[in-house]
Amino acid sequence: MKKPVIELRLLVAVPCLNEAATILSLVEDIPRAIDGVGAVDVLVVDDGSTDETADQARAGGATVLSHGVNRGVGAAFQSAVSYAVTNRYDLMVNIDGDRQFNPLDIPKLVTTVLNGHSDMATASRFVDPDFTPNMPRVKLIGNHMMSYLISQLVQQRFKDVSCGFRCYSREALLNLNLHGAFTYTQETFLDFCAKNLRIVEVPVRVVYFPERKSRVAGSILKYAVSTAKIIFRGYRDYHPLRFFWSISACFFVPSLLLAALFFAHYLITGQFSGYLFAGFGSAFLMTMAIVFFVVGIVTDMLDRVRSNQDRILYLLKKSATAER
Repeated sequence: MKKPVIELRLLVAVPCLNEAATILSLVEDIPRAIDGVGAVDVLVVDDGSTDETADQARAGGATVLSHGVNRGVGAAFQSAVSYAVTNRYDLMVNIDGDRQFNPLDIPKLVTTVLNGHSDMATASRFVDPDFTPNMPRVKLIGNHMMSYLISQLVQQRFKDVSCGFRCYSREALLNLNLHGAFTYTQETFLDFCAKNLRIVEVPVRVVYFPERKSRVAGSILKYAVSTAKIIFRGYRDYHPLRFFWSISACFFVPSLLLAALFFAHYLITGQFSGYLFAGFGSAFLMTMAIVFFVVGIVTDMLDRVRSNQDRILYLLKKSATAER
């Protein structure tokens, strides 16, 4: 007896802010027939648009979830994840509403997840040098620096951690637990890598609009500062021992150097005068090193509590959305 064929359901989520000019054509061009997928639905998360984004999205047949006020692309993404989990979708693709990404590339990401190669397939602008967009040099360097930073933090190599075009398995959606409202792209890497979920980069070609002002941040500086705060908090929460012991080491090493200078002076001259600053400085820095060392141990214990809460949250979401 043949096993019944299970038709998977895919949600294509489009976080939007004032994309009335492009959202209709994007929704209409999203493939509705994808190998291995039985149904494709489109959700547009209207994050406080003041134009006709919502109306245009509905005209294209999309379901619209409106925030009413602008809460940030990270909050819009989290709303999409919550919708996908609550409505029991097996896969979710998120794609920007400005047509920077080609919706016809959606099957590439979906296939990567369906083949079991990854829990999240993320489009990459930089894996294939031929696909690197013609963006300003400062933005290109900024993207490479961000990818290098995240790669160092998670101890895996990624070329593009800021791309807003990705596909998630249901397991990934159930595990996802983000906190940043400003953005979500880098925090997702920290969260998934900490939970040993597999991430694969898929090269895609991107259309870059040099005259277009970012809907996420009004300036590169604002984006860098806001993103840095999210990364800082994420790394602190997921790797507290490494985080606080690194700070402890920053105090411990100069403390040893000052102590060596202080006692070397005493051994040579037989007196402490003249180098008391080195002794007091060493004592202060050593105290700070010990404080952060102890804080690291305490937060590492709290990290076990956080991990258990993540597991409980995962099981609650899985149980609450299981087929009855």
